[in-house]
Amino acid sequence: MGCFGICRGHWRVTVSSSSSLLTVTRVAILFGTRRLTFLAEGFYYDAFYGDLGLNKDHFKGIEAEEAKAVLEEQPFERIEVSRQQALGMFSDNRFKVEIIEDLPEDKTITVYRCGPLVDLFRGPHIPNTSFVKALACTKASSAYWRGDKDHDSLQRVYGISYPDQKWLKEYLALLEEAKKYDHRELTKKQELFFFHPLSPGSCFFLPHGARVCNKLLEFIRSQYWKRGYEEVWSPNMYNMQLWETSGHAANYKENMFVFEIEKQEFGLKPMNCPGHCLIFDHRVRSYRELPLRLADFGVLHRNDTSGALTGLTRVRRFQQDDAHIFCRESQIKDEVKGVLEFISYVYKIFGFTFDLKLSTRPEKYLGDIETWIKAETALSEALNEHGKPWEINEGDGAVYGPKIDISVSDAMKRKFQCATLQLDFQLPQRFNLSYSAEDESKRERPVMIHRAILGSVERMFAILLEHFKGKWPFWLSPRQAMVCPVSDKSLSYALKLRERIHGAGYYVDVGTSGRTIQKKVREAQVAQYNYILVCWRG
Repeated sequence: MGCFGICRGHWRVTVSSSSSLLTVTRVAILFGTRRLTFLAEGFYYDAFYGDLGLNKDHFKGIEAEEAKAVLEEQPFERIEVSRQQALGMFSDNRFKVEIIEDLPEDKTITVYRCGPLVDLFRGPHIPNTSFVKALACTKASSAYWRGDKDHDSLQRVYGISYPDQKWLKEYLALLEEAKKYDHRELTKKQELFFFHPLSPGSCFFLPHGARVCNKLLEFIRSQYWKRGYEEVWSPNMYNMQLWETSGHAANYKENMFVFEIEKQEFGLKPMNCPGHCLIFDHRVRSYRELPLRLADFGVLHRNDTSGALTGLTRVRRFQQDDAHIFCRESQIKDEVKGVLEFISYVYKIFGFTFDLKLSTRPEKYLGDIETWIKAETALSEALNEHGKPWEINEGDGAVYGPKIDISVSDAMKRKFQCATLQLDFQLPQRFNLSYSAEDESKRERPVMIHRAILGSVERMFAILLEHFKGKWPFWLSPRQAMVCPVSDKSLSYALKLRERIHGAGYYVDVGTSGRTIQKKVREAQVAQYNYILVCWRG
């Protein structure tokens, strides 16, 4: 989705190029903080405006300036500069200076000039602004510089562009449609969940919401039984020594909840993988046990800033259908194929379509190239044998291993990142994991596969609620049947009928109000009961 742009040498129609929003937001020339960031849908750019807060009233002015730049066919000129030249060019912009100073000493620095705009970009870009055929600003929000609440508050402007106005109009119409089915609004009608300021970012699931969550977990558990996963429970908090071993203390501590117990530092777990390494390592392992598939529904906590919290899609307390597969290098392909088939099975039931991308070795990576090549080859072979079309996403793998990115599309054609599938060579090395080989005198190191199908249960709950537009399918519904007695004379029989249906394992209620049967039926329809049973027996 987006205007035509060149990315790593290939034409693509996914997101807007770096032209539009930067060119039209003149203040970004002096106070822009970072490069344009691509999303699954559209892009955003952060800029510093002091105390000014952007809102919809500013969008028309931005779009008008963009249209003017398009008519002028402003070319994008790429310029290579030295570190000192770059620091001189952006000396009045402390944000850019910080970015430049963080770059490696030998890094080639490129800037792009387009009309009055000069900004840091890696590129390449489209030839000129006339390639932008249709653009719209979609929203604005606050965001802390580099995600740190102790830093300046920036204005994040989101936009999207298409190579045709018709496509843009269709997209904007879908956005308006989506607003009607926002999960934060639907919960008010269905009494599914709520948030409270005394526990920000942590959801209170009400009885009907908890029913849906439990159904999702039961569904995944039923597949674990068939697919050879072993469920484990792991602690919620660990001594920070664990996170130092895993590397999270150095790279992720600011996103953790950390506290002191008996003069030692502990942290709530933001992910399960280090704990699963301890489970693997608690006794001697044999090659006969591999692959070992450990699954965990444990509660996770991440200390996201309050400004980033959004309904169920961005929370501090959540659960994942998390699993880690410990296997031999020779087993990687078959295990990845198994995960891809698992994803296909679940997403087909939900009515999702999805795209696959293989993200390969980044510029900064851990381990040796030979291992990376073997891993990327195994992933590509698994993708080919899976049979679904896929793309290469060069250089976007995790620092510890290549990964397969899975983006789902819902009924309103919106894209979401839910499932994950990543290879990891580094955690097994950091925790010194090993198993005895066929030659029992030798020890070998396992490969670790991180995978989730639903991802965050809370986020999937929100996506499904909006995807189904509040009308849950029968198997997942928290309100499967309503028995409506025609009159009080039928109430006794209605209650007996409810007990029979409840005993069979279904969620069923009885309309006990003194309203007319027409109103009872209408209320049941509005509440989205799957079946309404009218009872007139005395």
